[in-house]
Amino acid sequence: MKKFLLIDDHEIVRSGVRAVLQELFKPCEIFESSNEKEALEELRARKYDLIIMDVQMPETDSAGLLKSIKVKTPEAKVLMFSMSAENLYAKRFMKLGAMGFVTKNSGLTELIKAINLSLNNRKYISESFAEILAGEVGDERSNNPFENLSSREFEIVSLIIHGKSLNEISDLLAIHSSTVSTHKSRLFEKLGVKNLPELLELARAFDMNFTN
Repeated sequence: MKKFLLIDDHEIVRSGVRAVLQELFKPCEIFESSNEKEALEELRARKYDLIIMDVQMPETDSAGLLKSIKVKTPEAKVLMFSMSAENLYAKRFMKLGAMGFVTKNSGLTELIKAINLSLNNRKYISESFAEILAGEVGDERSNNPFENLSSREFEIVSLIIHGKSLNEISDLLAIHSSTVSTHKSRLFEKLGVKNLPELLELARAFDMNFTN
């Protein structure tokens, strides 16, 4: 009997994925968590055939959680399922060991395809992401500075470009506003920008489309 873990802060999303899994794999066991703390508790309790995880969740460092999963259980199969922009997050999470990245608006067929490939230890790459990877072949531009950001810095810069204030980011990530400010200063320094207009210009220069 296959065991699945769903890590997503939206109950309606978990319910939908649960229904898909129950239809595809009869019988199966499905466990759920809505944040990093709950997920770690479930991960300590048992092993899973597949973990399906969102990217942006309150009180959760998804990249850190994925790293922890792969360190403690290298054989674990993790599939990212998110509304976050594929062109920004897919490569980053697959480098960390995810089997694939499925956008929540990609349709049921793609989700099922990704689940089956992951369970068979094969990577899932969407057509749109494949085009992005193909476009990088032979690209002689200097290294993308956004790829040098830490997972937390990358998450914060995405929210900044989406127009979120420091207080809003603090609430979304469940970290102190002073910590957000520190991250902002550090990532601005890494990117070599002084203000939001310069940040937006840099993002456009490297085709960083921070839209969901």
